Amino acid sequence: MANALYGLLAPRHKVFVSFHHSNDWQYRTAFEQLFAASYNVTVSASVQIGEIPPNTPSDVVRARIRDNYLQDSTVTVVLVGSQTWQRKHVDWEIGSSLRETLYNKRSGLIGIVLPTYPRASTQHYDKYTIPPRLSDNIDCGYAKIYNWSNDPSLVSSWIHEAFDRRERVKPDNSYPNFVNNKFGASWKY
Repeated sequence: MANALYGLLAPRHKVFVSFHHSNDWQYRTAFEQLFAASYNVTVSASVQIGEIPPNTPSDVVRARIRDNYLQDSTVTVVLVGSQTWQRKHVDWEIGSSLRETLYNKRSGLIGIVLPTYPRASTQHYDKYTIPPRLSDNIDCGYAKIYNWSNDPSLVSSWIHEAFDRRERVKPDNSYPNFVNNKFGASWKY
């Protein structure tokens, strides 16, 4: 009953979750189960595991995600693990979320640092080891970054604040699009 009541009291948003599919799928699953299913904080607008076959060409994947998932979402959550910054699809999903087009409004944006992200202190992260487009938007005030939490009221507030910011702050979508996945310790060259 408490979970159902919580969902009635908090604003719900359609959330697209961007993440490193090979490394961080278990956190994406946990996020969906906690905040969409158990606590009714979000409505999932994400691609479900297996909905797009793994050998699908990148341009087809991007078109499907843009037309079938991002178009209907209002906030994009980037789950930041140890190699998330390297993924071309994460970069593309963030970039598509920030664009306002005739058919798509731009989405709010937040990053959630996963427990698997390597760092000495949970109070700090290396801006060059999170997705560069996310980093640019934290710098300009369009996005914020948080540590992983299971607290539905806290996560709900992050998502709602990102939803509100999308109308008040101009995003920075100037970083060059990834053509391929990146490699190395960071994106700072």
